[in-house]
Amino acid sequence: MTPARLSACRTSVMSSETRSQPRSQPDSLGDLFCSFTLLALQGFGGVLAVVQRELVEKKRWLTKEEFLEEWAVAQIMPGPNVVNLSLMIGGRHFGLPGALAALAGMLTVPLVLVLLLAVLYAQVASHPDVIGALRGMGAVAAGLIVATGLKLAAVLKRNPLGVPLCAALGLACFVGVALLRWPLVHVLLGLGSLACVLAYRKLKR
Repeated sequence: MTPARLSACRTSVMSSETRSQPRSQPDSLGDLFCSFTLLALQGFGGVLAVVQRELVEKKRWLTKEEFLEEWAVAQIMPGPNVVNLSLMIGGRHFGLPGALAALAGMLTVPLVLVLLLAVLYAQVASHPDVIGALRGMGAVAAGLIVATGLKLAAVLKRNPLGVPLCAALGLACFVGVALLRWPLVHVLLGLGSLACVLAYRKLKR
C-alpha cells in the first residue's frame, strides 16, 4: 500500500469518527488557558484519568484514538506528559501563542498552589494523619490510571497491531519496568521501536 493510499485510509477513518462523535475545539487563547488551568488543578496524582475525561469526553477536543496517539507521543518526549500534550493541543489550534497559553494554564496557578502547599507541608510532614492521607491519595491515583487504561483499551480493536499483540507489548513493558527494573528509556526505545516497525509493516500490506 502506497503512502498516499495510507493517508487516504486514515483520512477516511477520521472522517467517519468525526461524523459519529461531534468534534469541538478551543474558542480562544483564553479558553485554552482556563481549560488547562482547571485541568491542572484536578490532576493530583492520577492526571491521566482527568486529562482523558476532560479532553475526550467533556470538551471533545480529541477522539479516543487521537488521545492515545498524542499521549503516546507526549510520553516519549522529555518533560511531564500532560505538559507536552498541552503544548501539542495549543499549537495545533493557535500555533505558538496557543502552545504558550496552554502551557501557562498548566503551570501558573498550580505553581502558586504547590509553593503554598510546600510551605504548609514542611510544618506537618511528620504527622501520622498527613502520611496516611498521602498514601491513600497514591492508591486512588493508581486506581484512576488503571481504570482509564481499561476504558481506553476498547480503542485497540482498531489498532493495526490488533489487541493480542498490543496486550503482549504492554505486558512486556510492565515486566521490564516494574519487575526487571530496567531503565524506562531503554524499554521505550526497545519496545517502542519494535511496535513502530510492526505497525508500519501491517499498514504497508
